[in-house]
Amino acid sequence: MFPFLRRRPAMSAAITAIAGGLAAAGFALHAMAAGEPGTDRIKESLQKMVGGRAEVKSVSKTPVPGLFEANIGGQVVYTDASGRYILNGEMIDTRTGTNLTEERLAEINRIKWSDLPLARAIKWTKGDGSRQVAVFSDPNCGYCKRIEQTFQQMDNITVYTFLYPVLSPDSETKAKQVWCASDRTKAWRDWMLKQVALTGNGSCKTPLEENLALGHSMNVTGTPAVFFTDGTRIPGAADVATLERKLASIKK
Repeated sequence: MFPFLRRRPAMSAAITAIAGGLAAAGFALHAMAAGEPGTDRIKESLQKMVGGRAEVKSVSKTPVPGLFEANIGGQVVYTDASGRYILNGEMIDTRTGTNLTEERLAEINRIKWSDLPLARAIKWTKGDGSRQVAVFSDPNCGYCKRIEQTFQQMDNITVYTFLYPVLSPDSETKAKQVWCASDRTKAWRDWMLKQVALTGNGSCKTPLEENLALGHSMNVTGTPAVFFTDGTRIPGAADVATLERKLASIKK
């Protein structure tokens, strides 16, 4: 077992759509000609199988002969030339240790930093704040609390937190209490870092619905999700070294 191999997250909506399409199609795609079709034909076949449940955005060749990459709803899966077989997993270059799937996901899901509605985020600055990140967080997310602790160990950083209550109904309640607090930055940090109980009824107008729609459009499928000014992201609770390397790699 290679140390860089790890289990992928729970089945995404795109994979669920594929599974549903396969069941509905009864694996009829195997009747296609044995010869290798062009990527357009594979894309068309996959889209017919998936139907309206997700969009097959692109199909392209991979370094592995006979294996194709399919971008379905912003997720990367792999298929054969017939489109019958789907592989949901990560492709690793064992010579370099590079996770090719993660690289493609970062490219496919790149955003434009200037399009982020930062006024809908909780802002926190340390030092001169010259290095900026945006994070989608759920108040009940343990890994979100971990990355908040990580941010405390970094200097000259500005953190924009988009409240993204997706774990439970109680997440929405807590997110409303945070946003409606007289000092929402303090309320958020006290809760995430010190477990200071939230107060208030959260009855003010909040951007939570807009944040959920934004996250969905950006293919944010879990929390935390950290975005950088170059439009790339790191999912999960990255450590200080990983974040520092990423920030150092961004051209000013």
